[in-house]
Parts: sequence; C-alpha cells; structure tokens
Amino acid sequence: MGNRLSKIYTRTGDDGTTGLGDGNRVPKDGLRVEAYGTVDELNSSIGVLLAVPGLPDGVSTCLLEIQHELFDMGGELSIPGYHVLTAAHVTRLENILDGFNDPLPPLKEFILPGGGPAAAACHLSRTIARRAERRVLTLSRSESVSPDVLKYLNRLSDLLFVLARVLARHERGSEVLWRHDRGKG
Repeated sequence: MGNRLSKIYTRTGDDGTTGLGDGNRVPKDGLRVEAYGTVDELNSSIGVLLAVPGLPDGVSTCLLEIQHELFDMGGELSIPGYHVLTAAHVTRLENILDGFNDPLPPLKEFILPGGGPAAAACHLSRTIARRAERRVLTLSRSESVSPDVLKYLNRLSDLLFVLARVLARHERGSEVLWRHDRGKG
C-alpha cells in the first residue's frame, strides 16, 4: 500500500502536475489522469445513488461491490502496467446484469432518464460510465490499458441501464418512455 496522506494539501500540484501511483509526475489534464478521474467521478455518482433511501437490498449490495471495483480500477489506471481487473470481473457483471434484466419486460420504446430519485441517479451514473469508457479508450490508443477495463466499463453502463429500469419500477411502478409522436398532428 502506498503512502497515506496525513496532510491533505501538499502544494506539489500547484504547477499543474499530479503524481501517479508509481510516483511519476504528469500533467493534471493528461489522458491517464482524465481516465482515472472520470472513473472516480463515476464512483462518486454511484455513492450519490446509494444515498437514496429505500433501495432494494440486491441493488445496494451490487453497487457497493462495484464501488470497490471502481476504486481498484482507478488504482490500476493510476499505475501504468498494473492490472487488477480480470475477465472474471466482467463475467460477474454479466451474470448480475442477466439476473436483474430477466424479469423485466422487453423494451418496445426508448426510456427517458428519470423515473424517481434513484432511477434518475442511476441514469446519471450510466452516462458517466459511458464517458469513463470513452476516456479509457482514448488512453488505450497511446498507452497500454488492460482490455478488461474497457469491457468492465461497457458492461457496467449496461448494468446501470438495467438497474435504472428496475429502480424506476420500484419507485414509480413504471418507466418514463420516450414518445416519438408527441406534438405532431
């Protein structure tokens, strides 16, 4: 385990750089920092979702484990060449996704983000997951990134979509469907 901070401000970043997990200093707006920073933002948004009272137990348990894995992912991305996530993590997400999706009715329309506080927060996390995936993809074009990180983020955004559907039904009894024919006629 690396150094623990006893003092929160160090002034070492005042020049626009930050330290990676391996000790190297890089620009704060570098691709790697942007990637793990967006994963951190995703983790924080899931924390907001978990703060919504009355989440179903299975959803809370699932999201808490995902937060731990996203923290691991941030560590992986902050240390070039370090790998934590594996194909088993991706498979686990797929199994969880299938478990939540199977009882849902098939989609016939697009769903609007919303449906209640938890469902809306879940949709926001889904969009941040997609952005994190894009940031990691951009990083992977210039530096080595485990393909399992990209796969994990892709499955996670799918899982968050399904969980938003579950939560909308839990909170409101239904989802908010996009009406393509509104205002016409």
